[in-house]
Amino acid sequence: MNIGIVCPYSWGVPGGVQFHIRDFSEELMARGHTVSVLAPGGEDDDVPPYVVKAGRPVSIPYNGSVARVLFGPRAAARVRRWLSDGKFDLVHIHEPETLSLGLLATWLADVPAVATFHQGSKRSRVLSAGHGILQSTLEKLSARIAVSDEARRTIVQHLGGDAVLIPNGLYVDRFTAPPRPEWQGAGGTFSFLGRVDEPRKGLPVLLGAWPAIHTAHPDARLLVAGPGDVDEARRSIPAEHRDAVTFLGAISDDDKAAMLASSDVYIAPHTGGESFGIVIVEAMAAGAPVVASDLVAFRAVLDDGRLGALVPIGDSESLATEAIALLGDPQRRQRYRDAASVAVRRYDWSEIATEVLAVYEMVMAAGSPADGPRFRLPGR
Repeated sequence: MNIGIVCPYSWGVPGGVQFHIRDFSEELMARGHTVSVLAPGGEDDDVPPYVVKAGRPVSIPYNGSVARVLFGPRAAARVRRWLSDGKFDLVHIHEPETLSLGLLATWLADVPAVATFHQGSKRSRVLSAGHGILQSTLEKLSARIAVSDEARRTIVQHLGGDAVLIPNGLYVDRFTAPPRPEWQGAGGTFSFLGRVDEPRKGLPVLLGAWPAIHTAHPDARLLVAGPGDVDEARRSIPAEHRDAVTFLGAISDDDKAAMLASSDVYIAPHTGGESFGIVIVEAMAAGAPVVASDLVAFRAVLDDGRLGALVPIGDSESLATEAIALLGDPQRRQRYRDAASVAVRRYDWSEIATEVLAVYEMVMAAGSPADGPRFRLPGR
């Protein structure tokens, strides 16, 4: 099958959606399919050979973060050319509700189109305000996929219709890495992964808990991995607890696996804006017991606390109490590891890609809504 995949966010500033598209594309190609990915990207962005750069993105606030997207007449022309040159059997559009390439591709595609929705939001002024336009646009889709119950609920609430639930994937065995002695504390190792200056990732909550954790376990250390300006975060740590915190910066996939394998407890203190929680699944795959904020998405991944500990959102004191208790209870940590090692197999790309391909086969057999009257770009 010849498949076109549309990424809404800049390939040069990777995030969860980009990693999902990257790994899924490589899984499809390993199975003999042809794949082309269209993504925002500037001339200096390094991309793999199957990615086509559509132009330099612009940055806009979105879902508690900053989205680097691409829209407008010039972008539309590039989408149209990519679709024409690609001669795809099917296009797979990620985040078609976002003002970026995915929305343009949904308007312009004249082959069957499948969409994956990644975001979950209780309230969305943008989706509510654009409900009519989006609803008529998304009628062009042949199938919808949601990566979580939260993302599915957002579709039902804001866009109408429904979606099949297929979660994010990962290559589980790639997280089987040896721990690195230089990253292990004599009294245990905690870790965190996320952009350090993005508030919704919750690092301030964790650093607020760190003095109590470090006092209870004075030989423990904390590894903080992720891009962003660390100066403010470092200054927020009391001097007597600062040397036990190591900021690793942006790390490679191999280093991420090694950091998680070196961890006695992985902490996910996020405060919102998460519809799935792939980082928790990655920690589980690496054998790191998890303490996570009690977000709906995280509770689902951790099976209501069976696979890891849950704490109140934004509560540094409760986080400290739970982290201290879990590090001091090796038997409970082993129970979490044992249960997670089984559960995490459900997310392996060998399973997830097969489920998505089943959607593709259903869509190809049924034909495309685009066989009817073609939706035109506004003003054209």
